[in-house]
Amino acid sequence: MKKNNAERAGGAKIMARLIVLLGSLAYIMVFAVVNGSLGFISAMGVTLFGAIGIAKALGEQIAMSYGLIIGLAVGCGVLRGLLRYAEQYCNHYIAFRLLAVLRDKIFGALRVLCPAKLESKRKGAIIAMITSDIETLEVFYAHTISPICIAAVVSTAVFLFVGFASSWYLALAALVGYFAIGVVLPVISSSLLRSGGVGYRKEFSSFNAYFLDSIKGVKDIVLNNAEKERLAEVDRRSDVLLDYTKKIKRKTATAAGITEIFVSVFIILTLIVGIVLVSAGALSIGKMIIGVVAVFGSFGPVIAISALPGNLTQTFASGDRVLKLLAEKPAVEPVTDGTDMDFHRVETKDLCFSYERDKRVLNEVCMHAEAGEIVGIVGASGCGKSTLLKLLMRFWEKDSGSIEYDGTDVDRINSDSLTDNVAMVSQSTYLFDESIADNLRIAKYDATDEELKEACRKASVHEFIESLPDGYDTKVGALGDNLSAGEKQRIGLARAFLHDGRLILLDEPTSNVDSINEGIILKALKDCRSDKAIILVSHRESTMAIADRVYKIEKGVMTDERRKG
Repeated sequence: MKKNNAERAGGAKIMARLIVLLGSLAYIMVFAVVNGSLGFISAMGVTLFGAIGIAKALGEQIAMSYGLIIGLAVGCGVLRGLLRYAEQYCNHYIAFRLLAVLRDKIFGALRVLCPAKLESKRKGAIIAMITSDIETLEVFYAHTISPICIAAVVSTAVFLFVGFASSWYLALAALVGYFAIGVVLPVISSSLLRSGGVGYRKEFSSFNAYFLDSIKGVKDIVLNNAEKERLAEVDRRSDVLLDYTKKIKRKTATAAGITEIFVSVFIILTLIVGIVLVSAGALSIGKMIIGVVAVFGSFGPVIAISALPGNLTQTFASGDRVLKLLAEKPAVEPVTDGTDMDFHRVETKDLCFSYERDKRVLNEVCMHAEAGEIVGIVGASGCGKSTLLKLLMRFWEKDSGSIEYDGTDVDRINSDSLTDNVAMVSQSTYLFDESIADNLRIAKYDATDEELKEACRKASVHEFIESLPDGYDTKVGALGDNLSAGEKQRIGLARAFLHDGRLILLDEPTSNVDSINEGIILKALKDCRSDKAIILVSHRESTMAIADRVYKIEKGVMTDERRKG
């Protein structure tokens, strides 16, 4: 049976790749492990020196006074506190530094993947990754790496101490216990919990996306009287998450109970071995007490490891999702060693493209546009109009044929130069939760107030903005929800005018405006055409009236429908 893609990476592989991300912070992790190991040994020292005092009272030859033993016990207690603080400080310093680094890496990956690869990803899932998944990884960096290393160091130290100071038989019994509790039980628990953890993170991501969609579309839900159905689906998904949580908690509690039983068994086993050795005359009672007390107090680190799978199942699921995103290859690689352009003409020759094999979207498309003219493209929904514009922006790699700007193939033009010369307005304009002016300056950060107003006049949105209480300083709200679809579309068009690219690609720029505003926008397009080329995609005949040349796409094939003059 084919495994789910989310389950393919094993825990050890994910852990190794997450550790690699430590980079220059590795020395701090080493410092945390040293502090943690010494801190736990210091904690053991409190009871161990008590056992040494008892052994001395029983006649064992120990070259320390009772005062020194008491002083060392007290000193170990104080030192334990200081070392524990240092360990936790180092662990959390690393964790939060790395969380910031990971968020930066994710945003960098999204920047490279967009917009092509992000079209297939739900925004809620990405938000869940940046927030919840990244926060989950804090458990790994702050509470996983260090405890595992500390358990290895402390267990080795106790094994050697008990072997040399007491009996190698006691040391061997302790070693078997460490292996069973710190290795065997975590492996078994991890295998039992893995599917639940992966399922929980996957369902949580899906729920986030669904809930975000519900909030974003709450007006349409209410208008269509779909509240009950939507609420029922939210409840169903919540119940699925709750069911996953219950299963994970039950298995985690079972694993914790089994761990406690194993600890008790190995403590009793160690005590029995000690009693047998004393009865056989192979070990003095004083040394037996020292060895047994040392073993009794040493199970803490391996117990901590045994408890890790309960959290690590979700941590590894989150880590797997983050690492897969960071490793994902973009649909196109940015061009940085090509040539710059100064747009005058764009031409496609025998252009072919398909999103999926054997499902061609564009077939041998030939068209051209020059500065000073408006070119229209019409066709039914899904015929490939928007895809053609994306290919002109090099959002996707063409399958065959050519896209040439002034005779240079688009694949050999520097990406920054391409975006400097070409502006695109998509069907849906995204607005940030900032002021209208800030949203406009996405296209030109140093734009003056007058430049903003001029661009908005061309897009027929200036008077609307001026009518708002705060004008251009008005906040648009999260996801632009304070504005209508038409208003957002016109602000997107104003961005294109402000960008001042020599080629403007417009994907249904008047689909959400009335006929009066459409006429104003079309007049603005005609007025700015003198030194620009405009490629206009629309299903409206009225919009095509301003085009110098109109192409029609049908089943991926383009034909030249009309030429003016």
